[in-house]
Amino acid sequence: MTENFKAPEGWTELDERAVDTVRVLAADAVEKVGNGHPGTAVSLAPAAYLLYQDLMRHDPTDPTWLGRDRFVLSAGHSSLTQYIQLFLGGFGLEKKDIEELRTWGSKTPGHPENFHTRGVEITTGPLGQGISSAVGMAMAQRRERGLLDPDAAPGESPFDHFTYVIASDGDLQEGVSSEASSLAGTQQLGNLIVLWDDNEISIEGDTSIAFTEDTAARYEAYGWDVRTVDWTNGGTGYAEDVAALKDAILEGQKVTDKPTFIRLRTVIGWPIPELAGSHSVHGAKLGPEGVAGLKKAVGFDPEQTFQVDEDVLAHTRGLAERAAAVRADWEQGYQAWRSANADRAALLDRLLARELPDGFAEAFPTFEADEKGLATRAASGKVLADLAAVMPELWGGSADLAGSNNTTMKGEPSFLPAELSSSEFAGDQYGRTLHFGIREHGMGAILSGISLHGLTRPYGGTFFQFADYMRGAVRLASLMKTPATYVWTHDSIGLGEDGPTHQPVEHLAAYRAIPNLSIVRPADANETAQAWKATLERDSGPVGLILSRQAMPTFDRTEYAGAENLSQGGYVMRDASTGAPEVILIATGSEVQYAAEAQKRLEAEGTPTRLVSMPSVEWFDEQSEEYRESVLPASVTARVSVEAGIAMPWHRFLGAHGRAVSLEHYGASADAKTLFREYGFTAEAVVEAAKESLAAAGA
Repeated sequence: MTENFKAPEGWTELDERAVDTVRVLAADAVEKVGNGHPGTAVSLAPAAYLLYQDLMRHDPTDPTWLGRDRFVLSAGHSSLTQYIQLFLGGFGLEKKDIEELRTWGSKTPGHPENFHTRGVEITTGPLGQGISSAVGMAMAQRRERGLLDPDAAPGESPFDHFTYVIASDGDLQEGVSSEASSLAGTQQLGNLIVLWDDNEISIEGDTSIAFTEDTAARYEAYGWDVRTVDWTNGGTGYAEDVAALKDAILEGQKVTDKPTFIRLRTVIGWPIPELAGSHSVHGAKLGPEGVAGLKKAVGFDPEQTFQVDEDVLAHTRGLAERAAAVRADWEQGYQAWRSANADRAALLDRLLARELPDGFAEAFPTFEADEKGLATRAASGKVLADLAAVMPELWGGSADLAGSNNTTMKGEPSFLPAELSSSEFAGDQYGRTLHFGIREHGMGAILSGISLHGLTRPYGGTFFQFADYMRGAVRLASLMKTPATYVWTHDSIGLGEDGPTHQPVEHLAAYRAIPNLSIVRPADANETAQAWKATLERDSGPVGLILSRQAMPTFDRTEYAGAENLSQGGYVMRDASTGAPEVILIATGSEVQYAAEAQKRLEAEGTPTRLVSMPSVEWFDEQSEEYRESVLPASVTARVSVEAGIAMPWHRFLGAHGRAVSLEHYGASADAKTLFREYGFTAEAVVEAAKESLAAAGA
């Protein structure tokens, strides 16, 4: 073994036994629960051990240490690959937790979950999400360095570190990984190192039936530093040359202008007799003979289960002592930086505390009442422009739709290698404006990675219709309660002539169905400003801002309730003249204007009518029962919802007597004014629906 192992004696017999302990623990854990993925955990044991015990800079006593490297197990199905290293390294898991794999209440669920298991950086389940989010982590590290220590020489800043990924064949087959990996090459992310476990096996067997490309060449074409370590010796034998793998990683660390992609040729399940190389070891228990055969092959007692020798555990938990020495060196540089950079240190302290900056509340624009008004996408752009100087941690961009999404902060440089600047967008490696390209799914995963990295607050935009292309990443962000912001514009048939392929109809209902995701559809420019304010103040869970292409009136807030009420999700925008409504109109977004006009007409006809703006059903649901009752009293059963989408989410508010002014079919290619008129989004239609509801309620 190479001389540069942390352990001064090099790769000892204890290290060898520790690696074999990983193998038998993986086999025993899956065997006990009766399901799981043992094969990769067995064959990748040396690689994972190398990363955790030697190469990665981390501290098992403090897994959230600021100076740590990041590790992403993109092959999340092989959760034992990470769990056993967390156990051996002393990160908080114990043998009991390995024994309780995939069982109720255990610390070791079927896939790693960052909100559940100490030492796990990210939840990985759907393949491709981990490696794609890791690109975001690497981007975040560079942006953070630019905010805090931009002038330090490469490798000399306390904010320099690597993001390591273990990826599977399946990860690289998913399209999202291609999107993110392509962008990583363009961004020249030298702080990202990916180990591809090239074992040519997936659930359906040999990958030759569906995956035959030259993947290493593809990554070279993306602009990555590509290396190969072949433990199969070209198929002629098998030798776990860990020294070669370490050398490849160390050489990759030296390449500062390209991410590194290491193709590690392995045999899944090696050295399990009879089963190594078979897809049967991928996602099923080995069976008693398979487990016994593995234990005999590595010199363990087949009669024992979950065998962990005391000297092995003492050796691997020596990681804490080695980490303490590394951390002490880092701390010296960190304190020197703090002493020399008082203002930046104060910024770091604020970012670590997730505190909002001074002047935050005052930074938001207010918009004068205007019948012609402003598109909420345009209002959002003005909000971002005003926030730019106050909130340096806020950054983002668009999936090639910046001009339409209004996601570019005016005057801010782009985040890209300076030589890639264009006539439209000039930038540098520490810039602020993100360009995701036409890669919605990759953008979603990258936003999660940026947010999970910990210091900055990202946003990304596209048309709401195209949110479907990023739904997998959005769902995972929602599961993790990751505070990423999605700027989803062109929110309805109001986008007009592009037609039904671009007009979201079912999307509001579909995205409201995702737990932990907040959907916010503001009614005018001032609600849009308050939507941004509330989102940044909450700092919990992803938020989809649903914004219009077309202009809509800016309400006179001396006539209507203040837009700051948006933070409650729904509020009485204007009450009935008597204070005792007979009918309630509930509307969102661009349709609030029609409900507002309908309220005036109903009041003029003598019907006391309440107007409720409901920009966020999720935030309204969070309010107290008393508040919700004050807005939507149960005694008033005549109700109308008004939204240019399918009515599915509104029936629970409407009850038996309510009526929905909605869109239950696809749109058409025409201007917005025509479409709203033809599809019944008018004050007249709302008045008619109100009268029907009143009649049904017996009023």
